[in-house]
Amino acid sequence: MRIYVNVNAKCDGDGTARAPFRRIGEAAKIAQPGDEVLVAPGVYREYVDPVHAGLENARITYRSEEPLGAVITGAEQVKGWEPYKGNVWVRRIANSLFGAYNPYTTFVYGDWFFAKADKHTGCVYLNDRAMYETASLEDCEKGEIYPCSWVPEESVYKWYTEQDEAADETVLYANFQGKNPNEENVEINVRRECFLPSKTGVNYITVSGFTICKAATTWAPPAAYQDGMIGPHWSKGWIIEDCDISNSKCAGISVGKYLDPDNDHYFTYKYVKSPTQMERDAVCRGQYHGWLKEKVGGHIIRRNNIHHCEQGGIIGRMGGVFSVIEDNHIHHINNMMELGGAEIAGIKMHAAIDVIMRRNHIHHCTMGIWCDWEAQGTRLTQNLLHDNQRPEYASVLKGGMMSQDIFVEVGHGPTLIDHNILLSDVSLRFATEGVALVHNLICGALTCVGGGTGPRYTPYHIPHRTEVMGFMTILHGDDRFYNNIFVQKWPSEDLKIMRDSREGYDLENRKAGTWMFDEYPTYDEWIAQFDFTKPANMAQLEPAHAGHLPVWTEGNVYLGGAEACKNEKNGLVIAKDGGDVKVELVEKDGAFYLDTNVYELLKGFTSRMISTDVLGMAFEPEEKFENPDGTPICFDKDYFGGHRGVEVVPGPFASAEDAKKAVYSA
Repeated sequence: MRIYVNVNAKCDGDGTARAPFRRIGEAAKIAQPGDEVLVAPGVYREYVDPVHAGLENARITYRSEEPLGAVITGAEQVKGWEPYKGNVWVRRIANSLFGAYNPYTTFVYGDWFFAKADKHTGCVYLNDRAMYETASLEDCEKGEIYPCSWVPEESVYKWYTEQDEAADETVLYANFQGKNPNEENVEINVRRECFLPSKTGVNYITVSGFTICKAATTWAPPAAYQDGMIGPHWSKGWIIEDCDISNSKCAGISVGKYLDPDNDHYFTYKYVKSPTQMERDAVCRGQYHGWLKEKVGGHIIRRNNIHHCEQGGIIGRMGGVFSVIEDNHIHHINNMMELGGAEIAGIKMHAAIDVIMRRNHIHHCTMGIWCDWEAQGTRLTQNLLHDNQRPEYASVLKGGMMSQDIFVEVGHGPTLIDHNILLSDVSLRFATEGVALVHNLICGALTCVGGGTGPRYTPYHIPHRTEVMGFMTILHGDDRFYNNIFVQKWPSEDLKIMRDSREGYDLENRKAGTWMFDEYPTYDEWIAQFDFTKPANMAQLEPAHAGHLPVWTEGNVYLGGAEACKNEKNGLVIAKDGGDVKVELVEKDGAFYLDTNVYELLKGFTSRMISTDVLGMAFEPEEKFENPDGTPICFDKDYFGGHRGVEVVPGPFASAEDAKKAVYSA
């Protein structure tokens, strides 16, 4: 059955083509498996709470009749502003508008939030751009540039809020820098979410072609309820496609955790257990609450434009397992730099078990992709990442996060990173083990190798399942580097990095290559510690059990001063004076191309074909680097999906000619 919705209809109808509903929420109350909800263009200022689940072979589909024409927003337009002083105007809002959740009394705060907690989940928007909140009316009046902003010219637009308890009103002050807010489009956050079921288990929903924007979402760490403007809320089999998702106070899309009252911001409110202990509790409690392949995950998030969200574009803890995230454009995340903490990235997922992230274009984010805890069976492939780094003119936010294209943290693998183009000054933060990098173009440093993990016992799982198989600290190593191209594109001097949650600074390497693995054993050196000809002595083997795991490096190319690991096999190192290397990203007519001479410098260098058999299995889970269905991978397809034949060229492209093609087209 088709159910029709049109906000511009003369009156509320019954959902038929002749008499459509005026609100999507009315259709969501009656939609049943196999139904399609068709939504006419218009602005829908409502929270959509899908009631009924679809079936695997009979989904419930919500579709915008005109691509991006139907707008679901958590904001309300506000007129009636009155001049206050200078460029500042004032507007009083009755608190009854907000109901039980007032975004102007709710602060962005919780576990793993490191910045000063003085920003509300509410926001004021001027012509679809979020304005910057101040902690005082005086600062709002001054309207000065915020030095941490990545977009300083926008940061002079300020707002401030206070409560008039006697009148039960929210008072908003806003500095519009000379603009008349009654003649502009000014909106404020009112609702917490846009399209997200209030209950769990609302399975097999498709949301297609909507504009979704401006909601007062809350800080979403892993041991807490994770809301986003849109998401499945601990359900199975959702498809979110062809949407434009922007201006969430925190997260755009959430595929994350349900509300567990006994494990919700536990550290923030109780303190007595460490936050990493609450992570382990969340995993084990999740299994009690139905964290199984048959019940949760398996989502598809594709072809969305996700931008201008201030915590993350896509976030999730456990609920995103077995999902595919593909062909999304994710950009300008956390650029306001009002929020800071360990949950900020274009994509931030905990326990991305068997999650495939492919063909995404991710740029101008504080961090590109962050796979935190249990990146087991995770595959990042054919992605383009660039400009995921703080601009030189922006000051460092105390409590803000370090920047890089990819961060893999405290996992045991197998984590597969192949055929990606990584152009930021840090390509991969490597506080983990069990990673294979194959056929990537890597123009930044590998940092945090052998560090950043502490004594954190992290789960690993039955292969291709969620059930916990064991817990172990990170030994480091168990990593593989095959057929990558490393380029020293950025300055190689160590960089001073402000610590996020403590005082002081750390020095981080910026020299590209695999040189930092010099101290790690080869497989032959590692296995020689174990004498299989006689019974094992546990005490004598304790150092071997606690030491670094082996590392494999083969067929890699090092250019522009990038340095190879001393154990590199069959690699190619071209000294810095062997020719200037160039790798630049050029935009032309909406497409992006690489302007590079890398493949000319290779001069016919080739390596061997890589496959699951070559990569072997990750040590702790004893799981192969393979597809989610357990079938092997042969890396005979390049960045574009083209065939790679007998002559195996390192890097993401099958040939030098392929390197001239557009690496991304909108």
